[in-house]
Amino acid sequence: MKRDFLTVSDLSAYEIARLLKRAIAFKSGKYAHACPLIGKSIGLIFEKASTRTRVSFEVGIYQLGAKSIYLTPKEIQIGRGETVHDTAKVLSRYLDAIVMRTFSHDTVTAFASHASIPVINGLSDLHHPCQALGDLMTITEKKGRLNNVRLAYVGDGNNVANSLIEAASIMGIKLSLACPKGYEPHAEILDRARILSKHDIMIVRDPKEAVSGADAVYTDVWVSMGQEKELSKRKQSFRKYQLNRKLLSHAHAQAIVLHCLPAHRGEEITDEVIDGTQSVVFDQAENRLHTQKALLEFLLT
Repeated sequence: MKRDFLTVSDLSAYEIARLLKRAIAFKSGKYAHACPLIGKSIGLIFEKASTRTRVSFEVGIYQLGAKSIYLTPKEIQIGRGETVHDTAKVLSRYLDAIVMRTFSHDTVTAFASHASIPVINGLSDLHHPCQALGDLMTITEKKGRLNNVRLAYVGDGNNVANSLIEAASIMGIKLSLACPKGYEPHAEILDRARILSKHDIMIVRDPKEAVSGADAVYTDVWVSMGQEKELSKRKQSFRKYQLNRKLLSHAHAQAIVLHCLPAHRGEEITDEVIDGTQSVVFDQAENRLHTQKALLEFLLT
């Protein structure tokens, strides 16, 4: 039976731990010559432009011995009116898996429901589960554990925040999110996670309250792709939510700084923080490659 990866909750705690262990092994170079996916072909359907998601998947697929085929809606018939149903059925006959980076989460769920091959959500407006796997690997590397780690998220309750909520609830992370009123994470995702979690997942207004004593502090852009018309309003709403040296001083002295990138330096994060000694954002970006290799191997072997 095929498995999809559309949200973090598609995996159990055991499966996530297994994937992280495998990703760390890949990163070590221990399996540099392993090609478990040799002969397989994986489609990358991207409605949104990308740096980390596209490059990490293409490189990872190559390193696993498989072939990637990058497609945009303009390059296939779905961009000229062919239904998701028909496209999913046809591509399932050619490919072994599909990664989708799309605007609407409904698009990736509909595609997965009609495809007979694994579908991976590379990003949607509601979830960013591949990013969350890389985040979990980074926290594990730097803190040696996930359970009872205190993680603070400051900013927009967006797709990254939604996936972090699911990851925290599954892996026992203590999560506090500071979001302005009207920019909270998805209510249903939050409610489900709170039922599952051993720890309360807190939503607060004051960034200092969220960051206080944190082992890791995470932020993301205030204006995501497709929200450019809200630029002025969002900048005003988030102006007190900048991750700067003053705010970071309320975290644990050995706290790490996370950002999924791209960063709008001088907005949600300052240069001195993202380039500072506590920043692990480039390790975090690299870890997308290793966790996605582990994920592809898990789904396709």
